[in-house]
Amino acid sequence: MGHRLSKIYTRTGDDGSTGLGDGTRVSKDGIRVETFGTVDELNSYLGMLLVLTLPNDISELLTGIQHDLFDLGGEICIPGREALSSNYTEYLEIQLDKYNDKLAPLDEFILPGGCQAAALCHVARTICRRAERRLITLSHQESVSVHTVSYLNRLSDLLFVLARYLNHQQNQPDVLWQPGRHQTR
Repeated sequence: MGHRLSKIYTRTGDDGSTGLGDGTRVSKDGIRVETFGTVDELNSYLGMLLVLTLPNDISELLTGIQHDLFDLGGEICIPGREALSSNYTEYLEIQLDKYNDKLAPLDEFILPGGCQAAALCHVARTICRRAERRLITLSHQESVSVHTVSYLNRLSDLLFVLARYLNHQQNQPDVLWQPGRHQTR
């Protein structure tokens, strides 16, 4: 691959617009830009999670997801492009089952937290949910691949399960939500 970014600044965005992958100029606050920006934020947050010492299989899984998210962001950046297929979501489902099978059944809602890696997974999960909401908003205005929507939906589920799994690995129990707890003090 050649040098794609030989010059980082172009000054073309100084007017509040940015270029999409197809060359179209759009406002930086448009829903398409907001959507791929949120996917980029999620990808960056996974990068922050990956600086921690994690089990090798989880590091490899999250790194692969980062590549998927870059593909997904590219898909959103180029109207009409489809980069993800159902195989991407199916892979996440396999991973979900693999890690969830190692956990005790969950009968109650849990609070985000636990060990540092789990807490970061929970934050990534909420960013993923926001990216999914932005994608749904975009889908009300323009065509969006169903594979992209299902991928983000499944990814947020996987991040939830990984948070629980990472806590389990650190012998951190899930913190169960206790409705009205604050009021009883």
